[in-house]
Amino acid sequence: MSTVKPAGTGTRAAPLVAVDGAAAVRRWVYFFGDGKAEGNARMRDLLGGKGAGIAEMVNAGIPVPPGYTITTEACRQFFEAGGRLLDSIVEAEDQALRRLETFLGRRLGDAMNPLLVSVRSGAPVSMPGMMDTVLNLGLNDQTVEGLARKSRNARFAYDSYRRFLQMFSDVVLGVPREVLEMELRQAKKRARVEDDTGLGEQDLRKLVNRMKQVVRGEIGREFPQEAREQLHRARDAVFRSWHTERAAHYRQINGIPEHLGTAVTVQAMVFGNLGEGSATGVGFTRDPATGAKHFYGEYLRNAQGEDVVAGIRTPRPIEEMERELPDAYAALREITSRLERHYRDVQDFEFTIEEGRLFMLQTRRAARTGQAALRIAVEMVEEGLLTKREAIERVDPEHLDQVLHPVLDPVERKKHELLARGLPASPGAAAGAIVFTSEEAVRRGAKGERVILVRAETSPDDIAGMHSARGILTATGGMTSHAAVVARGMGKCCVAGCTALSIDEEKRVMRVKGRTLREGAFLSLDGSTGEVLLGDAPTADSEVVRVLKGKLREEKAPLYQSFRRLTEWCDEVRRLRVRANADVPQDARIARQLGAEGIGLCRTEHMFFAEDRIPHVVTMILNAQEARDMKLTIERLTEELRGAARSERPKLKRELALAERQGRGPIREFEGALKKLLPLQRADFRGLFLAMEGSPVTIRTLDPPLHEFLPKRESLLRELGQLRRGPSTEAKRARLQATLTRVDELHEFNPMLGFRGCRLGILHPEITRMQAQAIFEAAASVIAEGKKAVPEIMIPLVGDPEELIRQRAVVESVASEVMRRLGVKIPHTIGTMIEVPRAAVLAEEIAAKADFFSFGTNDLTQMTFGYSRDDSGRFLPEYVRSGVLPNDPFVSIDVPGVGALVRRATFAGRKAKPGLKVGVCGEHGGDPASIELFEEIGLDYVSCSPFRVPLARLAAARAALKRA
Repeated sequence: MSTVKPAGTGTRAAPLVAVDGAAAVRRWVYFFGDGKAEGNARMRDLLGGKGAGIAEMVNAGIPVPPGYTITTEACRQFFEAGGRLLDSIVEAEDQALRRLETFLGRRLGDAMNPLLVSVRSGAPVSMPGMMDTVLNLGLNDQTVEGLARKSRNARFAYDSYRRFLQMFSDVVLGVPREVLEMELRQAKKRARVEDDTGLGEQDLRKLVNRMKQVVRGEIGREFPQEAREQLHRARDAVFRSWHTERAAHYRQINGIPEHLGTAVTVQAMVFGNLGEGSATGVGFTRDPATGAKHFYGEYLRNAQGEDVVAGIRTPRPIEEMERELPDAYAALREITSRLERHYRDVQDFEFTIEEGRLFMLQTRRAARTGQAALRIAVEMVEEGLLTKREAIERVDPEHLDQVLHPVLDPVERKKHELLARGLPASPGAAAGAIVFTSEEAVRRGAKGERVILVRAETSPDDIAGMHSARGILTATGGMTSHAAVVARGMGKCCVAGCTALSIDEEKRVMRVKGRTLREGAFLSLDGSTGEVLLGDAPTADSEVVRVLKGKLREEKAPLYQSFRRLTEWCDEVRRLRVRANADVPQDARIARQLGAEGIGLCRTEHMFFAEDRIPHVVTMILNAQEARDMKLTIERLTEELRGAARSERPKLKRELALAERQGRGPIREFEGALKKLLPLQRADFRGLFLAMEGSPVTIRTLDPPLHEFLPKRESLLRELGQLRRGPSTEAKRARLQATLTRVDELHEFNPMLGFRGCRLGILHPEITRMQAQAIFEAAASVIAEGKKAVPEIMIPLVGDPEELIRQRAVVESVASEVMRRLGVKIPHTIGTMIEVPRAAVLAEEIAAKADFFSFGTNDLTQMTFGYSRDDSGRFLPEYVRSGVLPNDPFVSIDVPGVGALVRRATFAGRKAKPGLKVGVCGEHGGDPASIELFEEIGLDYVSCSPFRVPLARLAAARAALKRA
């Protein structure tokens, strides 16, 4: 037998297998058992994470129940064929099943010696709990008796049958989970027991019969008894779970491609519910919340895996297993240590102990918090398990983002009553209004409300609500429950297993410590300690930010030490420089401390909104157009007067005098406002130059429409309507009426494409002149102190070379005048934002007049798509959800459209001006996927908000390593 790889395909395609010289056929099913597996860890795309991990464990001699994996390729074929498998796939599965039966000496559906199997999903990318699983498949009214005889434990057999009825009815038959859960609760109530384990054999026999009756009532026919039918229907249901709402939502949140599909692994059952010598559990080779190097996990005796993962019972710490099941514990420690060394990464594993014998069911790369990811990567380098390059590749950019998140304020939290303490399942801090359903969390979250999702236990169906909530609180479940694992993957704060809570989800109330809290009451969670506080506790800076602000010493901040080391490693390998978007010195200083190598965008208009400036800005705007009109009139009349005949001169002199008289007020007001703004802007720019310590500072001249600085029309009308008539209010009324008139004059139907950017500077060059003077005088004052200042003046919204030529001339004339007057040489450059598609098309001509390009990808995306960013929320989420677009183009750059413009303009600009500096200053400058494209194109830098600078440094390093 030889394996033939089809031309032009990768691991996503199932290998073709040639048998004895016959034509090659595609392999759909891979067997594992008896210490040998047909797959391996490199076949993750084909076998899914679960199938590839199992195959690798089997080949390494680790005890794993035998079985087979149906490939992701079969899943894709299943959907292409409208929900059915090719006959060749069904035949391949039948052969694998016969091989499994022969190997174990048991047969599926055999009443005397039944084989029971689990049917599990397994995508190439881990999606914990998002798809379906069926356990104990093969049980029916005959095989349950055979299992009882073989095991000599009828209680165990009927407990397994009960579990199978619940899972199969939910996953395959579509019976709501709550229907049979209610029957289980009623059975426990009748038996007067708290846990499932308290139900005896007779209780379970009655419960099984009752559940079958309920299912018959729900679906109109008997529960399926034929084992092969059960297997085929379960397999298809697991394939279909790839497209459940929760799975699709999870993929959307985590950027997982829709086309991957899931594999299905069918595996012989081993039983953790055979009695006190049996157990099941989940664990991690290191703490996934903190990264601490200690064995971490939970287990339950006399239970099956779903009991632990779903949080149905609160499990026990895995350390206690050493005392209760010492041999199995020792074997587990030895095997999991081997797995971590083998994969050189923290492993998330599942295991079952059947009457003292250990079986491994799964191993995969563990989801982890940002704090844990940093610590694990750095410590594994110190231990010699990883290289620095591998450590960079193991930490996601979002992990760095998480460690900058706030924590509960250590002083203010003492003012809030401690209600309860649960398990610190996912670190961080969160405060918000209690909600009891996923739907309510989504509804309130969409309105911008902060909410805490409170549940007895979460299920995969809660994924949308968990995504919308600030934090998650559960009454049951442990550190490895669904809530804990998913919250850690999302970077959400989570407190799990808070047993002091009594939650009535139907009445939407929570009782704790003698209090009754209704939906809407505020709670605060500390995911690092597990504490639940009453009220809305304020947050404080994270450990990393406290060190940067000088509030905490580095030697007392281990998280900061890991953060610093990893980001320094990133700086060693990245090519792209990282700047920050910052408008005030405080933001610039933080950005500098976080590793920014300059300011890529200073939005000068943000400076105008300060309370001490807005009156001057309003005065400037109210008089700008009239002042311009009168200046043009005065210039025209003056010119006409020079060449006028003697008879025409008296009339022209009278008109000129009238124009000068009428224009004196508006011109004085307009120019006076600019004079008052000049020293304020100068101080702003001086602060930025000092904060950046000689690194370049890119300052964009005024960009937004002028009406944004004026009061809203509705507010003016309301104020005018409320103003009493009389002599004492006439002056105010006239002022309000003048402002209203100017607001109406400045109104635009499409301000985004209106009178803004360089258009403002061309019609009102005095504004550009004032800003340029402030910039160069500020730079001169810094240089005079023996320090360095590097201003880069950026002209916005250029669509034609002539616009840049005119604005550049204004800036250069001011620069020359300031340098001559102050006797100082100021190194500077003048460039433009490429944010209009026409500018991208004319990049070669524009580059001839520019010292640098900076892509304003926010506006470039708006104008390329024709989408208003402020209004696209009405349709973009649905576009992404339904596959019209692969992602939100305002979050990750549109590679074939906007990305093509960036690529073309960069190439054309550098063709005209070799060595042209090119950067990005839109929101995409902090997006890892976009940074990968910018690295490929060869841009010089990206610029993002200050707290995304570390993320961008890491993303730039990963992009460089990917291209190396």
